[in-house]
Amino acid sequence: MSAPEIRPATEADLPAITAIYEHAVRYGTATFELIPPDPAEMTRRFRALADGGFPYFVAAVEGRVIGYAYAGPYRPRPAYRFTVENSVYLQPAIHRRGIGLQLMQRLITECEARGYRQMIAVIGDSANAGSIGVHTKCGFQMIGTHPNVGFKFGRWLDTVMMQRALGEGATTLPKDETA
Repeated sequence: MSAPEIRPATEADLPAITAIYEHAVRYGTATFELIPPDPAEMTRRFRALADGGFPYFVAAVEGRVIGYAYAGPYRPRPAYRFTVENSVYLQPAIHRRGIGLQLMQRLITECEARGYRQMIAVIGDSANAGSIGVHTKCGFQMIGTHPNVGFKFGRWLDTVMMQRALGEGATTLPKDETA
């Protein structure tokens, strides 16, 4: 497989994004959704992130989308406006080829350029070694584990919390704040 192109996602990518996410919902524990969202809902979610100014990327090989990553608001309250939460999903056939790492690196760079200061990863299933490993390689620190907070596929699942400073992190005041 040739090296993927990492580029901003467009609405034309949504059928492939929806299919990747549908597989993750139906067969994986990275997401705790139980019913895959339909194309209209995935379009609504994409537009909400785009309208909010959040970065959203796809990895494509020969024009075919094989993965995606985006950052969105960590929490809705204004005090969290400099913190984002990330998501990365890949087609199952391309796991463990470094594509998730490439998507994360691009996402981190873009979030720093947009002035965000912290990135949070909420990783579904503490057994998700691939995602934990990618986040560790990208400089995330383990914050903690919420044991048994999700129930999917007939079993209780943990979520793992990881965090990474972006840019200046908490060392300086954000540009929109006055001292």
